[in-house]
Amino acid sequence: MNKTKLTALAAVAALGLALAGCGSDDPTSSGSSDKGTITVGSAAFPENEIIAEIYAQALEAKGVKVKKQLNIGAREAYIKALKDGAIDLVPEYTGNLLGYLDPKATATTPDAIEDGIDDALPDNLEILDVSKAEDKDSLNVTSEFAAANNLKTIEDLKSVKGLKLGANPEFAERPYGIPGLEKVYGITGVKFTAINDGGGPATLKALLDGKIDVADIYSTTPSILANKLVTLEDPKSLIASQNVVPLINDDKATDTVEDVLNAISAQLTTADLLDLNSKNQGADKTAPAVLAKQWLTDKGLI
Repeated sequence: MNKTKLTALAAVAALGLALAGCGSDDPTSSGSSDKGTITVGSAAFPENEIIAEIYAQALEAKGVKVKKQLNIGAREAYIKALKDGAIDLVPEYTGNLLGYLDPKATATTPDAIEDGIDDALPDNLEILDVSKAEDKDSLNVTSEFAAANNLKTIEDLKSVKGLKLGANPEFAERPYGIPGLEKVYGITGVKFTAINDGGGPATLKALLDGKIDVADIYSTTPSILANKLVTLEDPKSLIASQNVVPLINDDKATDTVEDVLNAISAQLTTADLLDLNSKNQGADKTAPAVLAKQWLTDKGLI
């Protein structure tokens, strides 16, 4: 899954502009972040910006001096900025982070992925506590179809005859796709429909119209909540875990900073991300900073 949907070259080329537009004198130079200040960055999509705002506002509430360099771009860009010291902290997703650090990694469970990240990270970076919140591929059915077929987990799909599944074209070959359904869960004979919109409106329409029974939709997409879809549990970790986690420069990981960020991770859930994304992308288009403040207030963290 590539949530940023930007190419590496374009993102890296745009990094200087993205950071310079935030007001620092030379933010792309090595070690440009002041020793007593934490510069919080984010990838270039709204959910990641919301989480970055949560981090930044919670730290500010505890007296930590914070700068924000949001909407940097793709992983290639913000990891470079972290290594160079242009930013100090960014919200990450564990499975994708491990895949970036170690393209040969095959871990899918939360613990194995976390161990892999610890082994693969550069010496000056570390991850803090991993949250329960995930943004990843997920298999979804309508509530009516779930009730009619007694579906709670992916494994339950074995009982559905002539199962019709819709997803991006690459799902037909990826380890977590059709091959994985057969290998891990013993689900065979799937009638696959390729829908090239990343679990977007076309995929949703096919599901609601009954043209497919199961849809691959990212787990924090507002349409899941809006249409009361049932996200099937994945007890055998077919799909790699993508837990939200703070990725931080070692020099800035003081006891206070770690306590603040770990307290956020302890409370942040996938349901929270669904709710926050729905409010951000819905009719009100609530801004990330506003959503972050409300979430922190509701959780008693500020």
